[in-house]
Amino acid sequence: MTDTAIPTPTVIIDARGSYCPGPLMELIRAIREADVGDIVAVWSSDRGSLTDIPKWVEKAGHRLIGVFPDDGFAQIHVQKAR
Repeated sequence: MTDTAIPTPTVIIDARGSYCPGPLMELIRAIREADVGDIVAVWSSDRGSLTDIPKWVEKAGHRLIGVFPDDGFAQIHVQKAR
């Protein structure tokens, strides 16, 4: 049996209803304040976040844990790596 559970985030940013670049800017702020190893979840209903956030995470050197579809929005989980 595989474990398909969504990891428990350290911080949740509810950016539903916010449009680009809002969810990304909130993630950047939260990552700055987080400790290495913390998991930050962004809840976003903006489709642009599905590409913008993973691109930024890779560029910034953090770890994208996953993009999990939810009811009308996505949960994007990022682990602070440095």
